[in-house]
Amino acid sequence: MHLRSLLILALGTALTQAAPPKKAAPVATGAPDSVKPASTLRLLPGFQAELLYTVPFETQGSWVNLALDGQGRVLASDQYGGLYRFPAPSPGKPLDPASIQPVPAPIRGVNGMLWVGDALFASVNDYEAKITNGLYRLTDSDGDDQLDKVELLRDITSKNDHGVHALLLAPDGQSIFYITGNGAKPTEVNTWLAPKTFGEDHLLPRLPDGRGFMRDVMGPGGIIYRVSLDGKNFDAWSIGFRNIFDGGFNRDGELFTYDADMEYDFNTSWYRPTRICHVTSGSEWGWRNGAGKRPPFYPDNLPPAVEIGPGSPTGVTFGYGAKFPAKYQESTLIQDWSRGKIHAVHLTPSGSSYTGTREEFLSGAPLAVADLLVHPGDGALYFCVGGRKVQSALYRVTYQGAESTAPIAMTANPIGAQERALRRELEAFHGRQDAAAVGKAWPSLASDDRFLRTAARIAIQHQPVAQWMEKALGEPNATARLEALLALAQAIGVCPQHRAEAAPAPDVAMQKRLLEALEALDWRSLNETQRIALVRVFEIVCNRFGLPDAATTQRWIAKLDPQFPAATRELNWLLCETLVYLQSPNMAAKGTALLQRTATQEEQIEYARSLRLLKVGWTTATRTAYFEWLLRAAGSYRGGASFAKFIENIRRDSEATINPEEKTVLAELLARQPEVKAPLADLASFFASRGAPRNWTLEELAPVAEKGMKGRNFENGRKVFIAVGCYSCHRFGNEGGMQGPDLSGAGGRYSPRDLLDQIIHPSKEINEQFTPTVITLKDGRTLTGTVVNISGGGDVRINTDPNDPSQSEAAPQAQIVSTELSKVSLMPPGLLNMLKEDEILDLVAYGLSGGDPKHQFFK
Repeated sequence: MHLRSLLILALGTALTQAAPPKKAAPVATGAPDSVKPASTLRLLPGFQAELLYTVPFETQGSWVNLALDGQGRVLASDQYGGLYRFPAPSPGKPLDPASIQPVPAPIRGVNGMLWVGDALFASVNDYEAKITNGLYRLTDSDGDDQLDKVELLRDITSKNDHGVHALLLAPDGQSIFYITGNGAKPTEVNTWLAPKTFGEDHLLPRLPDGRGFMRDVMGPGGIIYRVSLDGKNFDAWSIGFRNIFDGGFNRDGELFTYDADMEYDFNTSWYRPTRICHVTSGSEWGWRNGAGKRPPFYPDNLPPAVEIGPGSPTGVTFGYGAKFPAKYQESTLIQDWSRGKIHAVHLTPSGSSYTGTREEFLSGAPLAVADLLVHPGDGALYFCVGGRKVQSALYRVTYQGAESTAPIAMTANPIGAQERALRRELEAFHGRQDAAAVGKAWPSLASDDRFLRTAARIAIQHQPVAQWMEKALGEPNATARLEALLALAQAIGVCPQHRAEAAPAPDVAMQKRLLEALEALDWRSLNETQRIALVRVFEIVCNRFGLPDAATTQRWIAKLDPQFPAATRELNWLLCETLVYLQSPNMAAKGTALLQRTATQEEQIEYARSLRLLKVGWTTATRTAYFEWLLRAAGSYRGGASFAKFIENIRRDSEATINPEEKTVLAELLARQPEVKAPLADLASFFASRGAPRNWTLEELAPVAEKGMKGRNFENGRKVFIAVGCYSCHRFGNEGGMQGPDLSGAGGRYSPRDLLDQIIHPSKEINEQFTPTVITLKDGRTLTGTVVNISGGGDVRINTDPNDPSQSEAAPQAQIVSTELSKVSLMPPGLLNMLKEDEILDLVAYGLSGGDPKHQFFK
């Protein structure tokens, strides 16, 4: 049953009748040149869009990349064909088709372009394998202003959408940064600035993608290379990405990218939303296949600057040079192909890195935005739609509002300048040995700035181990010791998948010294970050050196077992998998108890993933509880396309740990099949015993909330948050679904009255990132939901049930009459009608607290 229908039944009240959405101008369909009219796009106030050109598919294909040549002319690439060149049209004028010239150079499948000097560098990712993939240089051989000479500088094996992509000029103009996805095989490099000590580092056997996607692709995943201008020298600058398509440098000379998520992983603990990454020298971003993706809290990778949410990242550029208000000249403009959006990300220096916020800049329904650039001549933003043989077009965005568009200063931001300068001093030691490196970097191992700590650790890792090993083992500062031991474990230990068959056995003596240095740290004196680092470094040591001897194993069980369960999800994640690895006899009871009382399926699946490999300490009761959870998860929980397979594979591994005697006792339970239930089916029973609903109004609740937000009940607020289904669609901290706005920062955006207004009147102000699309078909049907894909024929797939991310319906392009943005939220009204006043106040307090039980609302 659809979530909306289920809630109507559960609440016993009809949805408020909303006025039908205002009709936008219909989209022409059926014709080969059908595109989204500029009048139907939604932009920020003061901005205006123009449709400049509809690309004839049969002759010019589907454009996926834009660039400027040395004379300011625009270059466009057809994903399955060649290149085209044209001058930017005059203000207010469309693009003259006669001005578009095919580039004669014999090249195709270009996914990235960069003009340097008198040459065009091109990144070829040819789906049809008619040309070698890799890095090319195009030049004019005879001075006739036509690119005709093609040189292959480096062939790179890559495949489909996850291959080689954008090319960016370094801020000093002396090198090129080459962006590649996890479908491009690593090429030979001169220097690994990201130390070549990376590995899978799964403490427990990995759980690959349930549908087999990328299951044979191991770390380091996507790589950003720094390439010399002659194309000969490649340095591995940063690793561990999923599928970055583009990036850009800000005025501080810092690199940012927009990395993809894995939509198959929706509603699992290891799902990671699309993210803006501040890419620093030597950094690791933690992509691994399947359930092996590293969460942001792992100390062996870096966290994103901004999480964007579900999407399909394509073009990235900064607004520098645009005749826009200062805020948007400074912003990072990023494109989401599947959801038809351009976001403006506003970054703020924070230590040696940045944090930021996202704002929707432009959207369409649908609008397969593929690339964008700011033209220095007219100060306009140009973007194209296309890719995967989708109908392509070129648009221009200008600002017509009243705010000043005077150019901002392009000098470095003074905020954070000192911290960034120190980080760059440390990064100067990356990839080379220097006698001064250890002394210079060591103090920063204890920094509160995570990016500084990482830069220092990498600088030290590049130095001979003999110079710093004893210093690492004896470091008195807990933070610095943990960073140093992480560096030492990675530098000396070798991950099993990288170990040659004839390699010597791991150094047991070194393992013992590493573990003794970790064990000496007093858990009670460590803060949360240090505790997380301690357990993770222990995991890496065990992964690279093997299970410790029996006596050491027992000491570590005695050290860690009393700490589980912990107060935070992050520590419970690490402690659960570590204690299962050590086969702690208490884990069956503790783990299943936590599994039963944890609220969200995301957190539950993480504990189940680890417990699947526990062989000791089980009783009939705990085995029953665990397999009852598996049945419930298989029948009631929903997630991305691989979700069901992940649950199936967890069960398969779990059954392999059962001995014959247990199988006899559990035979009936093991033979049971999951009872497939509608998502949130328990919600109906929760509300069924509540009696008659009360149609709460904002006027009734707001004055009470404004006076009564002291002494609220945290646990009751969390319980109600779960009961009314908030977690099914909304992210809250590291938990919950991704089909609605992230509520983690609600306390910074809403007052109690504002939050109540949003809940009671969900369609009053719809979050722009989650505005539903309404597709009207010729047979009179309408589909309302989120566009999740567009096929080559222009067919649109739309998710109409936000509670089931794997669900979608197809709208054939030939049958579409119109598409428009809905005025009605997918979130139903009436969610509070079955609650008591105190429950509503606790719910509001919980939502505004960010899930912090120490918030002032609960004092």
